[in-house]
Amino acid sequence: MESSNDAKYAEQRKMLAGKPYFGGDPYLTELRKQSQERAAKLATVRHKPAKYSAVIRELLGSVGDDNAIMESPMFFDYGCNTHVGKRFQMNISCTILDCARVDIGDDVLFGPCVKIFTAEHPVDPAARLAEVESARSIKIGNNVWVGGSAIILPGVTIGNSVTVGAGSVVTKDIPDNVVVAGNPARIIKHV
Repeated sequence: MESSNDAKYAEQRKMLAGKPYFGGDPYLTELRKQSQERAAKLATVRHKPAKYSAVIRELLGSVGDDNAIMESPMFFDYGCNTHVGKRFQMNISCTILDCARVDIGDDVLFGPCVKIFTAEHPVDPAARLAEVESARSIKIGNNVWVGGSAIILPGVTIGNSVTVGAGSVVTKDIPDNVVVAGNPARIIKHV
């Protein structure tokens, strides 16, 4: 028999395992609310160095060092499923829907309005109405620049030393040492 505590976390466990889950689950709803509150708090301490790094660590799952810069406004589904490396920089108006794990390497730069989407919704209309969704993790390597308004879709891995052009939509894995651009993003240059 499942305990009440096990039941409380059941949808979260399914979500993190990449299995279909109920997006309207009360516990997941509470976690999203907490994430929004932490992101709002970060905006209030942006120019208070003694508090800034600590609030970033409250928001995110892990942070490589105290040199992360994250400009408000920003939006995370959960925050705790996002893990950033050393010297991470995120410009204004970025969104990370971290229903699955998001791993971001060292020396990564996000331009304004970058969108990271791990969440997926069913093509079947009946399943969508039932609020069934799933998520696939995203991994971004070291020394990556993601240009403004780029979108990274579920399940994508971006290699090391990559530049993603502004406005690009990354739908597939990207190897190391390339510049990609377009919708869908394609390799336009090897570096």
